[in-house]
Order: sequence, then C-alpha cells, then structure tokens
Amino acid sequence: MSSSAPTTVPPTAVAGKYLTVGLGEESYAVSVLKVREIIRIQKIIPVPQMPPSIKGVINLRGRVIPILDLRTHFGLPAETTAHTCIIVVQLLGPAGNALLMGLIVDAVQDVALITAAEIEPAPEFGASVRADYLLGLAKNKGQVRLLLNLDRVIDPAAVDTLAAS
Repeated sequence: MSSSAPTTVPPTAVAGKYLTVGLGEESYAVSVLKVREIIRIQKIIPVPQMPPSIKGVINLRGRVIPILDLRTHFGLPAETTAHTCIIVVQLLGPAGNALLMGLIVDAVQDVALITAAEIEPAPEFGASVRADYLLGLAKNKGQVRLLLNLDRVIDPAAVDTLAAS
C-alpha cells in the first residue's frame, strides 16, 4: 500500500469515544485513548529549522512537549482565538516508546461516542493526495467529523528528534 492510500480500517475497529475539535469551520475527532490532557495556549519556545507546523516546545510540569499547529499542518491559515488550546496526546514513537505531543486546535467541542454505523471509510482522492491520516468519516450529531489517525498525521521520527533535543 502506498503512503498516499487511505488507511482501510473496519468501522467496528474505529468506533468508540472521540474528543471532537474544531479547526476553522470543520470538525475533527481524535480517539480519547490518545488524549492525555487539554491545556490553555501558552508561550511556545521556538526551535530553529523545524517544519512550519512544528511551532516549538513547551515545558509542561518539567516535561518538554513538542507542539504542532494542526491548522498549519493541514494547510489552513494560522489563527488564534480565545478558544484556541493545546491537546496533549500520546503517540507511539519509532522505537515503540510513548511520546507526548501537543496539538494546537481552534476549540475543543465535546466528547462523542461514534458508532460503527456512523463511520464511512475515508474516500479515495487519488495517488497525488495524502489521505492516510484519516481513519474515516463519521456522520455524528448532524455533522461530518473527520476521524484522525494521529500516528499518521504526525511523523513520530520528527517528534522523537524534537523531544530529545
């Protein structure tokens, strides 16, 4: 399977509780099993020569946490509002170790139970468009929510390198 192909995961394997977040006018969902905490936006220390979506690091109770701006990562214009916050998630690193990462989002919406019946596979966009970061699309509470595969959205090797610095 090429890296641009969507991840084919059965809806029953993807169903569960999700933290839903807003980015612009869209609603995205992240498995609550990956979420460690939600914090207010705070001073981010820039790290030179990082991709534009990696904003830098924060010190969270003595731990250095890399911060990724999901808006920038998805090609949306950067914007900060009173509701902008950081979602701290735990990812699986390249060596199988647990890595913490902060994701800047516009707003936290709610926690939703998304059933298998509400989930459709991610659409095929063709070889030139990456959609492997989508687990699927959920029609839930009158909205279409994009179910994010955080292990594909974020390059764990880059996070591991940044966290080690």
